[in-house]
Amino acid sequence: MGFALCVQIAALSWILNTRYGLNLEEIGYVWLAGPVAGILGQVIIGAISDNVWFMGGRRRPFIVIGGIIAALMILALPNLGVIGTALGVESIIGIAIAVALTLDLAINISFNPARSIIADVTPAGDARTKGYTWMQTISGFFGVLAYLIGAFVSNYFLIYTGAVIVFLFSVFPAFFISEPRKLDGEDLKDGVASAADVGVDVIDAHVTDNAVPIGGTNWPAFLKICLAHAFTWVGVQTMFIYTFGYIKEVIMGYDSNATLTDIQNNDIGFTIGVAFAILNTVGFLLPALVLEPIAEKIGRVKTHTLAIAVSAVGYLLIVYLGQTVTSFFVLMAVVGVGWAAIVSLPFAIMSEVVDQRRMGLMMGLFNLSVVLPQIIASNLGGYIEHASDKSLIFWIAAGTLGVSAVLWLLVKETESTELAG
Repeated sequence: MGFALCVQIAALSWILNTRYGLNLEEIGYVWLAGPVAGILGQVIIGAISDNVWFMGGRRRPFIVIGGIIAALMILALPNLGVIGTALGVESIIGIAIAVALTLDLAINISFNPARSIIADVTPAGDARTKGYTWMQTISGFFGVLAYLIGAFVSNYFLIYTGAVIVFLFSVFPAFFISEPRKLDGEDLKDGVASAADVGVDVIDAHVTDNAVPIGGTNWPAFLKICLAHAFTWVGVQTMFIYTFGYIKEVIMGYDSNATLTDIQNNDIGFTIGVAFAILNTVGFLLPALVLEPIAEKIGRVKTHTLAIAVSAVGYLLIVYLGQTVTSFFVLMAVVGVGWAAIVSLPFAIMSEVVDQRRMGLMMGLFNLSVVLPQIIASNLGGYIEHASDKSLIFWIAAGTLGVSAVLWLLVKETESTELAG
């Protein structure tokens, strides 16, 4: 599913501009479909997956269904015109929005259960951090593969091979995961766990503000995490959607409305692919190899805060120094430090302040701190389209991640290690 998301990031804006002639504002409207899908998909599917059991699992059915739909929608990307003609619809934007909405809905249907299942099969504490960091290591590796295919072969080859990879690797592995029939905490009463449940003496789940909520959700802590995470995603999603425009105008020097040759379009696609491949290489190498060991020493929240601050500085440096392909690639590696943390640590941090029995629902609610900022970013297209300097993209990213780093300072470290023994 990480591969599916990277295919979307690498190819959607590119193909909408180069093949269908949409400008940045129109592309922003298409990307707006994703947050809508996230609001509907992750919360609803998350809640349902907490309370069902079929196909031999609680999360498995949604991963399989989402993988199949995502593969089909990826195949639809280069065929929007054919789909429009078949349906008698002339508006490419309308068809693009429909396909993007369905693709994002499919990704969201799978991502929530995939993230929730990590919490289902790992105990609280360092083991769960390791689970989420290795999740990102594997997902990030697939993401790098996607960007490299797009850069060194073509985005069209990426789309068609991506559909096959997404189908094979999201559907079949799901049947090799042994899910627990009963989630942690289902036998608890009044928020109190037995020694057998947590591996230590009997603990009142409400003994401290930072305690792991074995029988309930620590809402103040959860909301602080969501707010800090939300500012992160305003900047990150702005980068994902509009970096195409920055590369085209600032680095390549082409006018935003210029009609380019296939060679020029492929050059832009190559630069996008390599840039995001670098971002994701750092993003998949750091979580398990660097961030997890650091988190064991200074805590996950402090580790995440520092990584976000590094990314904010990286975005600011792009504004001043990222006008050449080489400097842009180097600075994308710096930005990758924060990206490595964003896609791994917040899930481990959040999972330990919520009711373990409602992980799917809470993961869906947590996803609102991703999709609502995406709505904001998607609506920035008009401002960025008419901006004389597309460096505005990275001013926004630097500012929002800077605010996020400050807000993460307000989040307290959970005492999961002590509670879990």
